[in-house]
Amino acid sequence: MVDDIKVIDARGSFCPGPLMELIKGIRQEAVGTVFEIWSSDAGSAKDIPEWVARAGHEVVQNREEDGIYKVQVKKVR
Repeated sequence: MVDDIKVIDARGSFCPGPLMELIKGIRQEAVGTVFEIWSSDAGSAKDIPEWVARAGHEVVQNREEDGIYKVQVKKVR
């Protein structure tokens, strides 16, 4: 687990909202920053990792806890 994680709470937002929040965060933070996106939209568990792969970043973790999808993404470039 990474110590310094920027949480993006996008619960209640539907696709592409959580992904748009992640993109905004990635643009503002330094390389090496890890984000954890919280989403109540099941589509985020698939859509976010697909975008991350295309954008050249890294999915650290992708899990579901009590109906909330939590995707950790590391900015690598």
